Amino acid sequence: MEAELDATTGDPARVHEEGRAVRARIEDARDQVAALLGVRPRQVVFTSSGTEAINAAVVGATRATPGHPVACAGVEHSAVRDASSRAAPIVELTVERSGRIDVASVASALARTDGERPALVHCQWANHEVATLQPVEAIVEMCRAAGVAVHVDACAAIGQLPIDLGALGADLVSFSAHKFGGPAGVGALVIAPGRRFDPLLLGGQQERARRAGFENALAIVGLGAVADALGQPGRLDEEAAAARRAVARLLDEAQSVDDVSIVGDPDPGGRLPNLICLGVAGVEAEPVVIGLDRAGVAVHSGSACSSESLEPSPVLAAMGVDPEKSLRLSVGWSTTDDDLAAFGAAFGPVVDGLRALGT
Repeated sequence: MEAELDATTGDPARVHEEGRAVRARIEDARDQVAALLGVRPRQVVFTSSGTEAINAAVVGATRATPGHPVACAGVEHSAVRDASSRAAPIVELTVERSGRIDVASVASALARTDGERPALVHCQWANHEVATLQPVEAIVEMCRAAGVAVHVDACAAIGQLPIDLGALGADLVSFSAHKFGGPAGVGALVIAPGRRFDPLLLGGQQERARRAGFENALAIVGLGAVADALGQPGRLDEEAAAARRAVARLLDEAQSVDDVSIVGDPDPGGRLPNLICLGVAGVEAEPVVIGLDRAGVAVHSGSACSSESLEPSPVLAAMGVDPEKSLRLSVGWSTTDDDLAAFGAAFGPVVDGLRALGT
């Protein structure tokens, strides 16, 4: 990205030399992203974020089948649910206590009569708050067999797990660069070959007329660089193994305190390697967040997206879990042993002190 700041600037939509130079760097980044995901470069549409990609997926699919509902589980990201509820009626998919989507409820939605058949089925790859992996391959296969479009929110999964979108065959897949070490302000929507797509943003022919607007070349180049790094042989496996070790250490430290449990799938193989959600009995999570923050440790409670909202997490509510007593811990490529030690030193005293206040 530093090199891009110093490079020739120009409008990549123009045919002059400056524009062609920027276009070449954007297309190089598109090639890098496509290689990481196992798709053709022309399938990758750059957006400003995962949220924009999700909204574009919903608009494109619902306009193609107007009047039909959207099938969506309560554990989906708020961007998925809010965009869908604005576009069409929602058919609720049920979830298990672990936060995993019930495949039988998807089958039931797909079996509805013509007027009630979904225009789109959502299935996240992995949950962004409790880390539970979803039966994404099974659900995509069911939707393809039924001829119903399926969107996969892969924001939490890409960069954490080996992913082959070409083999998956989903119609639409969204993701965001900042979730795996890339710059903020860029994401992408991956569109299946041959799929007609009505764009969300109009006013230009950028991204093969699928997303109007001047491309953010600086962020796109950064995304491409991260994709290229993660695409090196063994890199994703190494990072996942390191994340699992770090999360296991966090879990050991947390469960050395009484009445701390795992929220979501307790099996490490059934959840993302970089995230764990904990239930902390006897104390609300928000004061724990504040106490840890004062000790220099950043964690999360409630909704995984907005510090401005005081509403409890709809994901945890859909799972039947008390959202007021749930704490989300995540690690990344920059997490150090000192970070893990800082959590271990602070967590017990913070929780014990808050519990003492309540006695």
